[in-house]
Amino acid sequence: MDIFSKIAAGEIPSYKCAENDEFYAFLDINPVAKGHTLVIPRREVDYIFDMPDDELARFEQFAKRVAVAMKKAFPCKKVAQVVLGLEVAHAHIHLIPMQTEADADFRKPKLELPAEEMKQIADKILAAFNG
Repeated sequence: MDIFSKIAAGEIPSYKCAENDEFYAFLDINPVAKGHTLVIPRREVDYIFDMPDDELARFEQFAKRVAVAMKKAFPCKKVAQVVLGLEVAHAHIHLIPMQTEADADFRKPKLELPAEEMKQIADKILAAFNG
């Protein structure tokens, strides 16, 4: 079981932002912006384009619901969607609230937010997702 599967299963703590039977969203612990969220399938699959078309469509629909919740929780111009995927062998989408494109720059220093603030951010997104 990889690290993201352990997070989705609750074996490793995370700041949950949204979930359903197939997918899980949680805050990135090394965010490039406040609200930076990772969306993953619960099923282990390394490469997003190895997902069957119907599953990939549901994955994107779930990510869209998370992005809408993020925009409600953190008013921003847009929510960036970035798929990189080399650092963890588990398909995932980065969702990043942004005012400018610089907010989605992975080369800049990562934010270091206290645990309580991370919890508050995740709770706001989760409330908007469920609301």
